Amino acid sequence: MEGRLVVVVGYDGVELVDVACVTSGFEHANRRGAEPAYRVVLATPAGRSVRSDSGLEVRGQSGFDGIRGRLDTLVVSGGLGHVEAAADPRLVGQVRRLAGASRRVASVCTGATVLAAAGLLDGRRVTTHWYYARELAERFPRVRVDAGPVYIRDGVVATSGGVTAALDLTLAFVEEDHGPELAREVAMGMVAYLQRPGDQAQISQFTGVPRPEQALVRRVVDHVVAHLDADLGTASLAALVGVSERHLGRLFGEHLGTTPARLVRDARLEAASRLLVTTREPMTAVARRCGFASAEGLRQAFTARFGVPPSRFRAERARARDPGAAGLSWS
Repeated sequence: MEGRLVVVVGYDGVELVDVACVTSGFEHANRRGAEPAYRVVLATPAGRSVRSDSGLEVRGQSGFDGIRGRLDTLVVSGGLGHVEAAADPRLVGQVRRLAGASRRVASVCTGATVLAAAGLLDGRRVTTHWYYARELAERFPRVRVDAGPVYIRDGVVATSGGVTAALDLTLAFVEEDHGPELAREVAMGMVAYLQRPGDQAQISQFTGVPRPEQALVRRVVDHVVAHLDADLGTASLAALVGVSERHLGRLFGEHLGTTPARLVRDARLEAASRLLVTTREPMTAVARRCGFASAEGLRQAFTARFGVPPSRFRAERARARDPGAAGLSWS
């Protein structure tokens, strides 16, 4: 086939957004002059239609056996059907074969489970949807799971977090292949954020911090949840939007009923609580990702807010999810 052949793997229970972010991202790159262009094929078992986890059916363009020769990129989609897909020896074997013929291999969301079942993630640092990170780590102990980043590149293998992180990964591939300007044009054409860096935390998007209507306050809040490990002192936040600290404090009180410092603390603690539950990151790493100066600083703030130290919180949540996990060694 001419151009860069990209094979997207689908199966029953696939997530449509996982597929569409990749296929649409590469197609937008073609519309804006990618040369060589991408040729994207959705491959499914026997080339049949698959039922997505939202109930819609998607027609496969090829069976796995029909794809021969060199591939540019292999992308395994995620979805609620990932466990069944990873238990299908034929599908896993085909993914292993196609990966061996590919310049680079990637997964979206829980598609990492299929790559892991194929033995393609052993010894690698990878990510997946934060909610499934612990499950992946426990099932495949040779895989180094990090639920924090939006996507991770480890050699020729790239893995991305939940759902829309597929677009961030696709934009990174477009930039790698054709330069940052084309990637920027694709992002603008898809009305997407101009490519989040891979090491941005997945959980920064999911804090319970309210998003206010007032534009200036909203800008500050968006900056906070996207940069938890940055300098988020009131002086820095005020300088970011060009107002005094006093004025920023008044705006926060009026529109959020809190102070900038308290909002920053709450966002960091909520993010820390998610990392404690969904990853095996040591306390020092959790503290660093969430903007605390040290593990002790995290411990003090966490205990003051939740009434228990983070180590106990992590252990209790592990037992709640798996009563037999009491013997697990959590850092």
